Amino acid sequence: MTKRTSGIHHITAIVGHPQENVDFYAGVLGLRMVKKTINFDDPGTYHFYFGNDGGKPGTIITFFPWANAYQGQVGGGQVGVTTYIIPVGAMPFWKERLAEFKVPFKERVRFSEQVLEFDDPHGLHLEMVEREEGELNTWTFGGLTSDVAIKGFGGATLLSTQPEKTAELLEKVMGLELVGREDDIARYRSTADIGNVIDLKISAVQRGEMGVGTVHHIAWRAEDDEDQIDWQQYVHNNGYGVTSVQDRNYFNAIYFREHGEILFEIATDPPGFAHDETPETMGSHLMLPPQYETHRAKLTQGLLPFTVRELD
Repeated sequence: MTKRTSGIHHITAIVGHPQENVDFYAGVLGLRMVKKTINFDDPGTYHFYFGNDGGKPGTIITFFPWANAYQGQVGGGQVGVTTYIIPVGAMPFWKERLAEFKVPFKERVRFSEQVLEFDDPHGLHLEMVEREEGELNTWTFGGLTSDVAIKGFGGATLLSTQPEKTAELLEKVMGLELVGREDDIARYRSTADIGNVIDLKISAVQRGEMGVGTVHHIAWRAEDDEDQIDWQQYVHNNGYGVTSVQDRNYFNAIYFREHGEILFEIATDPPGFAHDETPETMGSHLMLPPQYETHRAKLTQGLLPFTVRELD
């Protein structure tokens, strides 16, 4: 049996104060908060999800915001850069917008693409590239319109302590295709139209330290529960220790750490984010899984208040 993931499902990172996180990803980048809930493994902490209008796989970045937590160190065993795609012709708008909000940025060319590099307030490395691929994002917020709004993920850059092992995994287990090399980067591609370009730093990177400003894990797409069970067996048969299925309410998840020390998740596309809210109201209320609903009052007392707001 051989399998191929269609691409990235979501990327999850650790950040600082929740208001700063929301202001940047909703207020500056114009993403939709599609879900506010709690970390199911640490219910005293928020878990935020931002994406496109429908909260589709391949557009979702998620956060565990810990105010006053220690700063991490980006390095091996992590996603080093998260890439967003924007419509062709939108780059001038984004350079002007980042400058307006005093977000420093750099420009470079990689694999013949113009790349806009910048960091979020907590140190996460981000970039934007223009691509024809991917449907337009119809979510409008803070003056953004669909002709410039972020479509979703372009992909990610992986930093590995054993890049030859990570490369082998990407090709032989995850089913990505090697499409090119440039400088110290090998580029892989999956079959989806977003979240489909993975860059791997070819040289080994010293192990990073988890904390604020680092990516916790990258999740890959499974079509449904049956496909995920196939993935679970397939990953196990290829010599990786994989977890049991974890119910994350909006998808089911399995996890394994590849030999370059990056934590991988394989998440199901369904049921999605609208099964406990309507598509119109997604992200407007704090949603709790059934096992925590009886503790709502106590849990909310310990969570810092925040507002999704347009910024001047």
